[in-house]
Amino acid sequence: MALTDNERVGLDEELSAEERQAQEQFIALYDASLRNLVEGEIVPGKVVAISGDAVVVDVGYKSEGRIAKEEFLDVEGKLPISVGDSVEVLLERTEDVEGHVLLSYTKAAKMRVWTEVEQSFREGRILRGRVVDRIKGGLTVDVGVRAFLPGSLADIKPLKNLEALKGRELEFKVISLDRRRNNIVLSRKAVLEKEYEQKKAETLEKLREGVLMKGVVKNITDYGVFVDLGGIDGLLHITDISWGRVNHPSEHFSVGDEVEIVVLKFDRETERVSLGYKQKSDDPWVLVDKKFPVGSRVQGRVVSLVDYGAFVELEPGVEGLIHVSEMSWTKKVVNPAKMLTVGQEVEAIVTELDLVQRRISLSLRQTERNPWEDLSHHFPVGSIIEGKVRNLTEFGAFVEITEEIDGLVHVSDMSWTKRIKHPSEVLKKGDTVRARITHIDVENQRVSLSIKEFLPNEWQEFVENNRVGDVVTGRISNVTDFGLFIDIYDGLEGLAHISEIDFGGSKLSDSFTTGEWVRARILRIEEDDRKVGLTLRGVTQPSADEIAELEAAAQKEAAPAVVEPEAESEDSE
Repeated sequence: MALTDNERVGLDEELSAEERQAQEQFIALYDASLRNLVEGEIVPGKVVAISGDAVVVDVGYKSEGRIAKEEFLDVEGKLPISVGDSVEVLLERTEDVEGHVLLSYTKAAKMRVWTEVEQSFREGRILRGRVVDRIKGGLTVDVGVRAFLPGSLADIKPLKNLEALKGRELEFKVISLDRRRNNIVLSRKAVLEKEYEQKKAETLEKLREGVLMKGVVKNITDYGVFVDLGGIDGLLHITDISWGRVNHPSEHFSVGDEVEIVVLKFDRETERVSLGYKQKSDDPWVLVDKKFPVGSRVQGRVVSLVDYGAFVELEPGVEGLIHVSEMSWTKKVVNPAKMLTVGQEVEAIVTELDLVQRRISLSLRQTERNPWEDLSHHFPVGSIIEGKVRNLTEFGAFVEITEEIDGLVHVSDMSWTKRIKHPSEVLKKGDTVRARITHIDVENQRVSLSIKEFLPNEWQEFVENNRVGDVVTGRISNVTDFGLFIDIYDGLEGLAHISEIDFGGSKLSDSFTTGEWVRARILRIEEDDRKVGLTLRGVTQPSADEIAELEAAAQKEAAPAVVEPEAESEDSE
């Protein structure tokens, strides 16, 4: 506050001329300093005291200002200033009701921020800020004051999860502001687009075919990997990932991986870039025929199992296939996983090599001796074996010869004369039988067996007891258009041709039925082909009484034996 005229006159009377001159200069300077303090402006000050909940600041006025201590506290609640520190504060009023200067530290800070934001907006400069919270339509950002970032301007591409940006320190561009409404709108997209264009320009300068470049995996698809080279994306096709087989690109890369790749092709007009990864190393298939010739024994690791076999890595980029048919000499492998596991080290023989198609065929079974070749040495054709029936099929029974090899008894080799419809008529699973080896096919891995040699020979018995011209009685087993098949001896069938039968009607089936009893005369016996020719001409057919006797005899012969229970003795209790 300036001195009154009366106060100055009193001082003039007491002081000498020099002292009055010095005092007037001081008063003039003091008055000038007070006139420079304008309410609503930011002024410099010095902390002169910290007491209780207030910080006392001297801004060069006749009285000091008191500011609440909480205005200075940092995020951790600590006071970062001490007595003697210089601070900038807002002069709200030069004097309050108590005669103190009214100051604010936080308002001064906000004014500085607003000034900076306005300058950034006018000059198009970048601001840094921290994403604070997710709100409707976007995010709030702390740039010193509260600002709004619309969701559509948070990235170049729409972000599905804006929450992922919370807490991050990022760069923004101010695109609009209204100080009166405390409204600031930011754009991160504008910053990224500018960076993208700069990176793209730099990348275009470097891009040329054959150059090695670094990039970041941006996306993975079934057919390849998209790599961000810096403003430009390139495609690394699945066929250019490895010299070996690749089931899916995700086996080799993950999104976010930093990779070094080779530029294979670059079209500046369309900005399409084709990339290669395997081209960083020499093609291993160039020397495959020398490293892995046909017939060589190789070692490798199972890298994949498929329905038809197992892929084995012989060296990086070189894989061979063990087909299911080459996994075992004796087992029929349906599921390769029952023989091998991924990661297993195996030894195999190279059986085929196709450099054009880049294929190597391997055999697991050929690393061991072929048990089928040994079979002919231990069990030559004609040998008699004894084994268990392991399995029955519609056409025969498989009988164990060795632990690894089964032989087939065809239904035609289960009886001398009977027509066997199913092997279960003769054998059941688990039966132990004697059989003779009749044929060995090593190449197709088949052994044929016969058990009829160890069964009664109905044909031989028939030939020994019957001659041409003899009359025989039998049951019709089949009625055909050309004749009747008649069971004349324990399953042995003879044929009565239609020309040797007297019958009424147009077809044999009009006069005869399957199961009917007839008599016939033997016309011929063909021992080599085991055939019997019959005639019904001139042969008296059995009467009803004779048929009844034949039926009773047949039923008695077919009926199972019944064991009568023993009568209890009189002494038993």
